Amino acid sequence: MGTLDNIEVDITVELGATTMPIHHLLRMGRGAVIELDAGEHDPLRIYANNTLIAKGEVNVEEGQLRVFVTEKIFKLG
Repeated sequence: MGTLDNIEVDITVELGATTMPIHHLLRMGRGAVIELDAGEHDPLRIYANNTLIAKGEVNVEEGQLRVFVTEKIFKLG
């Protein structure tokens, strides 16, 4: 198990996603709003090395953002 202690995994939590033309992105300034495909109560998507592994929800406790895993995603094969 000691070997596993040295493996790094990139964890990403996605609130939502959208698609937009690059010229809209380039024109955005401070305070711009990007509408996402997720609602307030939709689960967050949690990725490990760009692979969906779980869903969760965000929580703020003592000024710290935390993500709680609510569902594991298992892929067969």
